[in-house]
Amino acid sequence: MKENYPNVIRDTEINLEELKAVLGLPVDEKVNGYGLNFVGRNFARAKYAKKTEKELRLNTALSKHIDTTQNLVLKGDNLDSLKILKNYYSGQIKCIYIDPPYNTTKDEFVYPDKFDKEEAEVLGLTTLSENDFDRMDFSFKTKKSHNGWLAFLYPRLLLARDLLSPDGAIFISIDDNEQANLKLLCDDVFGEENFVEIFSWTKTATPPGLSNKSRKTNEYILCYEKNKNNYKYFGEELDGGDQPLLNDGNGIGKLVIPKEKIKFNWADGIYEAGTYHRIQLLEPIKIEKGIPNKDISVQGRFKWQQTFLNNEVVKGTTFIVKSKKFSIRFQRFEDESYKTPTNFLRDRITSPQLDKENGNVDTNETASSQLEELFGSKVFDFSKPISLIKYLVNFLVKDEEIILDFFAGSGTTGHAVMDLNKDGGNRKFILCQIDEPIKADKSAYKFCVENNLPPVISSITVERLKRAGEKIAQDIEVENTKSGIFDEDKKQIPDIGFKVFDSIDAPQLKIDDNAQISINLNGIDALSRIYNMIFTLGLDEPTQVPEVVVEDHIYKIGTHYYITNSEKISTDDFASAIKNGKVFIDGWTASLNGTLQNYKEDVKIVF
Repeated sequence: MKENYPNVIRDTEINLEELKAVLGLPVDEKVNGYGLNFVGRNFARAKYAKKTEKELRLNTALSKHIDTTQNLVLKGDNLDSLKILKNYYSGQIKCIYIDPPYNTTKDEFVYPDKFDKEEAEVLGLTTLSENDFDRMDFSFKTKKSHNGWLAFLYPRLLLARDLLSPDGAIFISIDDNEQANLKLLCDDVFGEENFVEIFSWTKTATPPGLSNKSRKTNEYILCYEKNKNNYKYFGEELDGGDQPLLNDGNGIGKLVIPKEKIKFNWADGIYEAGTYHRIQLLEPIKIEKGIPNKDISVQGRFKWQQTFLNNEVVKGTTFIVKSKKFSIRFQRFEDESYKTPTNFLRDRITSPQLDKENGNVDTNETASSQLEELFGSKVFDFSKPISLIKYLVNFLVKDEEIILDFFAGSGTTGHAVMDLNKDGGNRKFILCQIDEPIKADKSAYKFCVENNLPPVISSITVERLKRAGEKIAQDIEVENTKSGIFDEDKKQIPDIGFKVFDSIDAPQLKIDDNAQISINLNGIDALSRIYNMIFTLGLDEPTQVPEVVVEDHIYKIGTHYYITNSEKISTDDFASAIKNGKVFIDGWTASLNGTLQNYKEDVKIVF
C-alpha cells in the first residue's frame, strides 16, 4: 500500500480519510490532521479518478515524419492527456520535467478546472454543503490562491506518479510563491521518503532591483523518485576521469601507494627523495614506462588516511601523477568517470546548485536568445534554457527511454531531447500543451498570424520543434561534410519528428425526450478512431504506425487487429482477422449486423 498509495500511510499510521478517498468513499472536506490540507483537496482527488470525456484526433498537417517518429505531442488540457496516456504508458516514463504556471498576482490559470455543484454530482461528492461550495468559489477565483493552485496541480501529480517507471524521477520547476506548499504536496503524492533534492537554479545574471529586501536570482527544482534507489545521478564529467588526492585543509600525513596501482606521466629515470611542490617524496624511485620500481612513500595534506586508501585499492581505485608537481590523482573504479551533482553551500542554505560554472547550465537570458535565433523574434516569455533540461534529463535517462513534459510551453523539453540525441541516442519525448490563447499585444500573436498558425501557445510548441529539429539536422549534415571525417565517424540525424494529436470531445450516448438512444459522433477520420482504440486498450505503443489491411476499416499492429466502421466489412475480412490474431472493434462505429453477430464471441468491443 505504501508503494502505490504513499499518502494513505503517514508516520506509520493509516490515514482513514485518505484511504476512503482512494476507495471512492465519502470523505469530510474539513477533516484536520497532519499533512497538507487545502480547500478542494478531495474534489481534486476525485478529478484524478474520473474518466476523461476527451479523445484524440491525429493532426497530420502539424505532424512531422509521422511514419517513423517515436515522439508525441498532445494538444489539450493535460488532465485529459495524462489520463489517455496512462492506459499504455503507466509505469513506463523514466523522467518527467514540468514547469507549471507559477502562482502569482499577475497570472490567471489557463487550466479552468470545474469545481461546482454539477461537477460534484458527476464525481459522486454528495457531502459538500453550500458553505463548502462558497468557500471553494472564493478560493479559486482569488488571485494567488494557494487553495486553487494546489487543487489544480494535485490530480495532475497523481497521474504523473502513475506514469513514472519504478526507477523514474520527476523534476518540477517552481519559484518561492509555492515552493514550500509544493514540497508538502509532493511528499503526499510521491511519499516523503522518495524526496531526492531541491535544486537551486540561477535563472538570471541580471536580477531586477524591485525589492527592498533582496534581488531574486534563483528558482527551484524539486526532485522526487517513484521509488528511492541507490542509482548514482550523472552530474558532470571528472577532469580527465580522476580527482585530486590532496586537500590543503587537512593535516599532514603519510601514505604508501602500491607500485602496481600508480602510473606516472614522467620520463624514464631515477627521481630522488625530496619536496615536489606540495608533496614530499620520502624515498627515491625509478620510473620505467610510467611504472615505479617500488611502492611510493609520500607525505602531504591528503584527503585520506592509509586505512581508507587501502580499502579503496581493494575496490579497484588507481592513481596517476600527470606532472612534475607530483599532484597525485585517484580514479575510483565505480565512479565511471563522472560525479554526482554537487551541493552548494552559501550562508545557511545548502542545496545542489545548478549554475553555469557548476553544470554548464544557462539562464533565462540565454533561453530568450535561443528562441529569438529560431523564430527571429521574442515569441515566449520566461522559457527555460535547453541546457537546464539536458542537464536534468542526463541525470538518469539512458538511450531508448521516455521523457514527459505535460506543461510543454515553448517546447524546450522536446528541443532538449532532440539535442541530446545528437550523441546517437534514441531518447523519446511526450509533450502536452493546452491551446492557450495568446494575447493580441504579444509578439507571438503576430508571429502566428503572419505564419497562418492559430494564435495559441501550442502553435509555438509545435513550430519550435520543427525549427529546432531542422537546425539539428543541418548542423549534423555540415559536420559530416567536413574533410577528414571517415564514414564510420559521421553522425546519424536523430528522430526529429513527432505525431501531433488534438484533444476533442469523445462520442456520447444521448437519450431524447422519447427515451430514444442516439450516438453523438464527433466526425473524426478512421485512422484517428484506430489510434483512439490503441490508446484506450494500452496493448501497443501509440507511436507505432498501424498497417492498413482494409483502408478506413481494418488496421493491425503485430497480431492485433483494430476495426472501425465495421458495418462495411465483409464476412471474409472478419474471418481473416479472427483467424490471424486478436480483434478489437470500435464500439462507436460498430453495427450489430449479422456479420458482427456471428463473431461476437471472438472480438472485443472498445469504447
